[in-house]
Amino acid sequence: MGLIDDRVVLTSGSGVRDWLPVPKIGMRWHYGSMALLTTFTELLAVAHPIALAPMGGSAGGALAAAVSNGGGLGLVGGGRGDPEWLERELAIVVEGTHKPWGVGFLSWSATVEVIEQALEYRPDAVMLSFGDPALLAGPVLDADVPLIVQVTDLRETEAAMEIGADVIVAQGAEAGGHGGTRATLPFVPVVVDLAAPTPVLAAGGIADGRGIAAALALGAAGALIGTRFQATGEALVAPEVAKAIIEAGGEDTERNRTLDIARGAPWPAGTPLGRCGTPSSSTGAVGMPSSRQMREPRLPSGRGSTGETWASSRYGRARRSISSPR
Repeated sequence: MGLIDDRVVLTSGSGVRDWLPVPKIGMRWHYGSMALLTTFTELLAVAHPIALAPMGGSAGGALAAAVSNGGGLGLVGGGRGDPEWLERELAIVVEGTHKPWGVGFLSWSATVEVIEQALEYRPDAVMLSFGDPALLAGPVLDADVPLIVQVTDLRETEAAMEIGADVIVAQGAEAGGHGGTRATLPFVPVVVDLAAPTPVLAAGGIADGRGIAAALALGAAGALIGTRFQATGEALVAPEVAKAIIEAGGEDTERNRTLDIARGAPWPAGTPLGRCGTPSSSTGAVGMPSSRQMREPRLPSGRGSTGETWASSRYGRARRSISSPR
């Protein structure tokens, strides 16, 4: 971790490396490096106001450990809560870092037993997304582990506050995967005002330091970033997928249910459509790999390939200062 030309470099291992331009205002030296201190960084004891989105099947233990070692909060993507996958990936993150890390789940699918299994590994945070978080929040709060809840509208924000969320993630429509309909820019400040003084992380289309600076200007205490980290060597994606993310642009994303259908993911009725990247010939981007080409080690069961992958509309920002995929 260092400072070069007013840019914070987040680097760990062989793959996670990102140059994040940040404003000088509010910065001070912290443990020998430049850091932005916010209510989020103070609560989770991390150096930078950055959290890895717990992307199911992509954010495994290696990626979470790398982000944590780089000064952010790495979150393992527990998804629907596959016990065997969790056991393997949580062991990896525990071995890979001594810094704060966490794990995230889909509220509509994970069970209390799975949450308790994850808590045995002593995470520093647990994140719940999509569905009623109250059903799973009890064990987390009882263990005195910070609870992060992602919201896509104001009703969900109020529900998160009622159960005692320690951090709220305001996810805008630009996010990869499933998300709400309100754009990040107008949605984040409304959640910040409603949830105050609870720290809020902005999510959706944020891929570099300018995006983080914008999130802070909107009143957020940091940013949750997914697609940018998906195109790294530590992510559990095929090399072809990482290459496609790097070479494609935001115009190559759309919202549909293709991946849900292909993967047999029984998302509840009324769940917002997922945003994914699609093969593109007009931009010269490589197509996503077919099922025969996919090489996805240590993935949860039920993950298939359709020639598409979850990606935010900030897709094109991954092409700069990104590590070489495996």
